Amino acid sequence: MGKMETNVKKREQWGKKREFILAAAGNMVGLGNVWRFPYLCYKNGGGVFLLPYCFFAVLCGVPLFLLETVIGQYTQEGSLTCWTKICPLAQGTGYSIIIIQLYSRVYSIILAWALLYLIYCFRDPLPWATCNNPWNTDSCVDLTSANWTAKHSGNLTSNWTAGNLPKSSVSLFWEREVLSMSGGIEEVGTVKWKLLLCLLACWVACYFCVWKGVRSTGKVVYFTAVFPYVTLAILLIRGLTLPGAWQGVVYYLYPDPSRLADFQVWMEACCQVLFSYGAASGTIITLGSYNKFNNNCYKDSLWLCLLNSGTSFVSGFAVFSVLGFMAHKQGIPINMVVESGPGLAFIAFPQAVALMPLPQLWAACFFIMLILLGLDTLFSGLETITSSVIDMFPGEMRRPWRREIFLLFFCSISFIIQISLTTEGGVYLFQLVDYYGANGSCLLFVSVVQCVAFGWAFGAERMCVAVEEMTGQRPSILFKLCWRYFTPLICLVCFITSFLDYKPLTSSGGYVYPNWAYYLGWAMALSSVVVIPIWAVGKICLTEGTLRQRLLVLWRS
Repeated sequence: MGKMETNVKKREQWGKKREFILAAAGNMVGLGNVWRFPYLCYKNGGGVFLLPYCFFAVLCGVPLFLLETVIGQYTQEGSLTCWTKICPLAQGTGYSIIIIQLYSRVYSIILAWALLYLIYCFRDPLPWATCNNPWNTDSCVDLTSANWTAKHSGNLTSNWTAGNLPKSSVSLFWEREVLSMSGGIEEVGTVKWKLLLCLLACWVACYFCVWKGVRSTGKVVYFTAVFPYVTLAILLIRGLTLPGAWQGVVYYLYPDPSRLADFQVWMEACCQVLFSYGAASGTIITLGSYNKFNNNCYKDSLWLCLLNSGTSFVSGFAVFSVLGFMAHKQGIPINMVVESGPGLAFIAFPQAVALMPLPQLWAACFFIMLILLGLDTLFSGLETITSSVIDMFPGEMRRPWRREIFLLFFCSISFIIQISLTTEGGVYLFQLVDYYGANGSCLLFVSVVQCVAFGWAFGAERMCVAVEEMTGQRPSILFKLCWRYFTPLICLVCFITSFLDYKPLTSSGGYVYPNWAYYLGWAMALSSVVVIPIWAVGKICLTEGTLRQRLLVLWRS
């Protein structure tokens, strides 16, 4: 018996403090900072969008980030088992987080897209820059052509808005070569083998980033968390030196105070804060749980949150300076080239770099940055799932090679399931899971439950004492008020509003999904929400005593 116990490893900890800082920074600073925040600024009032963003960052983002870091460090448990030490009645929240993380594995296809683009970056000329390719159609338009710019710059705006323009070579490369888009989700089509191999490479990379736990993750983040900042700095300097760059910067930050009266602006600011801070995803709890008990997580959290928001703001200059250059080069209004999400990363930005000298270099820098930003977030989520299973079954899972075998099995199954994303109809499935399975409404609901569990059940005052016990610093009274009142109230209002303002998913080109797809989407959205009350009811039924006694036992740890 004693020999068996010696084979069970102790729970790991970060080798050095900076490994936690880099891992947390890599998890927080992701694709949303680059392809969503700048667009939201432009769309929602320019510089004035920073007001609602900062408002929600102070009252929601920072308190939730600190809360989750403290949870992990104080309990020394992952996102699933930490609740038994805090509020057993809310343990369903841990399962809700795992369900959201399972849906979020779908984002590995974005890495596969970026990797495929990176491989194509080594061709001269760039394949999306010309119309001399097998995937192009007769209506293909080479927007890098000087003849095109001179011929159409005068009447481009009217034609663009009228929808009369042929497809650009960049759009055709994205739709016909990378995605091979079918007519809809019901038309699955064949598997794209190039994309399949890129997806396999991404899963292999994720596996080896976390297969040894924090021993491997702590070393990997030295590169994956730092190098994106190097490439972002290179792209920023290059972008600001391009002709037309400052026109783009003005569009990015030009203030429109009237937008502050639009409730939708405030909603989008709140959702962006939660997404970019990684709130309610379980990764912050997991990364914090590997800290030493007396680590100053209070100071770490404040600096990390400042770094995250600062990166979002600065990335806007890099993105919009390049878009301003593209508008200047083609002689079109900048609002014709501004996009968000995959449209920015795989259409607008590749088109812009194709117009620059040394396009292969700048394209490679951009897609390397995208891959590393996405990789950090993905393997943090993978670590969240893995550590949760290990913490649930420590006696079995902390034996030699058990972690590696489980992780290999999980990654293999995930890859096999995601082969469907590499088919001709895969992009429609990706949009469905992204829109419903890993949407902001689920994160808002989990955030509300977390605040209630820690602000009221465990107690905000006890949280402050726990922070002081670990760090020697007592957090500001603002955090206590946020955990109990401000943060849960704001998240609850936004959660309710998101349902009242619900719009069914539609794809590009006006494609409407079949009814069964919407039913599937709602099933995914509700699966991560209903598990919380179902778990609570189940625990109440299985606990002995009167109803009052059961609630008292389960409410407080």
